[in-house]
Amino acid sequence: MEVGNSVKSKHEQILELLDEVSISGKKLGIILQTVEDDEFDGRHVTLKGKKLKNFSSCSYLGLDLDQRLMGGAIDAITRFGVQFSSSRSYLSSPLYGELEEKLAKIFDAPAAVFNTTTLGHLSNLPILIGDEDAIVMDVSVHSSVQMAVSLLKERNIHVEIIRHNRLDLLEDRVKELSLTHKKIWYLSDGVYSMFGDLAPVKEIVKLMDIYEQLNLYIDDAHGMSWSGDNGSGYVRNEVPKHDRMYLTTSLGKAFGASGGVMVFPNEEEFRRVHDYGKTSIFSIQIPPPILGAAVASAKIHLSSEIYTLQKQLQDRIKYFNQTAKLLDIPMFTDDISPVKFVCLGKPQMGYNMVSRLINNGYYVNLSVFPSVSYNNTGMRIPLSLHMSKEDINGLLNQIAQQLPLAMADTNTSMKEVNRYFKLDKRQKV
Repeated sequence: MEVGNSVKSKHEQILELLDEVSISGKKLGIILQTVEDDEFDGRHVTLKGKKLKNFSSCSYLGLDLDQRLMGGAIDAITRFGVQFSSSRSYLSSPLYGELEEKLAKIFDAPAAVFNTTTLGHLSNLPILIGDEDAIVMDVSVHSSVQMAVSLLKERNIHVEIIRHNRLDLLEDRVKELSLTHKKIWYLSDGVYSMFGDLAPVKEIVKLMDIYEQLNLYIDDAHGMSWSGDNGSGYVRNEVPKHDRMYLTTSLGKAFGASGGVMVFPNEEEFRRVHDYGKTSIFSIQIPPPILGAAVASAKIHLSSEIYTLQKQLQDRIKYFNQTAKLLDIPMFTDDISPVKFVCLGKPQMGYNMVSRLINNGYYVNLSVFPSVSYNNTGMRIPLSLHMSKEDINGLLNQIAQQLPLAMADTNTSMKEVNRYFKLDKRQKV
């Protein structure tokens, strides 16, 4: 390996690319911004003195501003203070027990709560996955899952990555790995956080029924609340239960609070992760006000109101899909999830389009490297009950107007976009 003026390492090249993305995005006022609002209404944010309609919130059901959740937080502060400063391995706030009991009812299974879904994965995977097991990850599984898996490589656990949602490839790997490994764990998302497409959960479970060594570990953070009985999520709506399915999800998206939830098919594995998962021992607890808000949200999930909220969001999702199709906007998928993705191509196209929308009163998420591949830049648009159909119509019409102008500015063609995202192939499937 050359020194001095040598060819840059892969790590150095990635850092340079990340610098380019962050510096360009910040300069344009697109990413790494701080809102200037004194209070939130859920519908708007203010950046550089300009009030924008906010299509960036993952609070899909709008529960983050629900008075009952705020009341639960205030009551918890009054009773328990702003922090319960102890490891759960010693003492837990009484609100933990109440929340986990309600979550167990929502999922009809044992459920453990962690500060974040990421910390939940870091507790879960090292305990669940044995030294004689193998891991097969979907290439698009969430970064937090991949982070936890990287720890398992120290134990020399076999890890592979396969192409996105390719169950034919998964089956091939299961057949081969079953000959040399005790269990095979397939790691995927339920709703993929960038593109908003859905895992073929029913088909995965069919494979599990054929191959008894196959286990599913699935992160449904973006599927929680807006789907399923009691808001148990997209995955549980597809497959209510399976004795080899391990579900993880988030209280920080549609649930309206914060924290991660690990749902187990049996009490023994729940006990192990709950009692001596590393982040249970070494991390501080979720603050009482957040637990209080989560308990209040769980009560809503256990009532009939959750189905009214789900229907209201589904109406907006259907309206978005229909309008985007009429306006010929290049969407990655028209799945029923609230995460929408407009395909643009190279980063320059993304910067141009998001800047145009900001200038016209709309803020959306720019999805750019490293959250997506370099040529898979696009606009990630979460839909929430904070936004009306009129807001959605206004945004989509602006996108339709600005898209050809941005393409002209950046010398981008729709043919290029189709090639980068394989849109023509996706539409034929």
